[in-house]
Amino acid sequence: MENTFKVLKREEVSAKNQRVFDELKKSFGAVPNLYSTLAYSENALEAYINLENSKTSLTRKEVEAATLVVSEVNNCVYCLSAHTMVAKLNGFSEEQTLEIRGGNASFDKKLDALVKLTKQLSKERHPGDGILVSAFFQAGYSKENLIDLIVHIGDRTISNILHAVTQVPNEFPSAKSIH
Repeated sequence: MENTFKVLKREEVSAKNQRVFDELKKSFGAVPNLYSTLAYSENALEAYINLENSKTSLTRKEVEAATLVVSEVNNCVYCLSAHTMVAKLNGFSEEQTLEIRGGNASFDKKLDALVKLTKQLSKERHPGDGILVSAFFQAGYSKENLIDLIVHIGDRTISNILHAVTQVPNEFPSAKSIH
């Protein structure tokens, strides 16, 4: 069926994407299913990995917190599952990942400002009355951090929409529901 996406194998993708698959396998031990889906395009896989791996002024924990919020807002079970695992590897507890997904980080005042703003921007695509942007700056974040956060929200939104459309299988342990 034309609108069904399967997980592509190395031999089914272009030579360019085969090289990217080889790098992914070296890094992760396997090619994640969602990355495989990007290989339907000659250029999307490489472009997405370049975006995802671009430098940021945010810490790994801040990136993972934002990822969990965006993926929760967009209801992406695949990304929530993968990034709950990654968030734990970056020092978050299971309880903290669930709280972050709900839009709060009561255990860290600075991170809480980032989480709340990420939820607002992801959900509304607009800063609202600006109070959360002000709180973000008051928490110690810079204009560079804000721009990097917005780019990261875009990055995560791409993967969330990609999974919503393709519905490739989730190979990660399923994230708990917060509802």
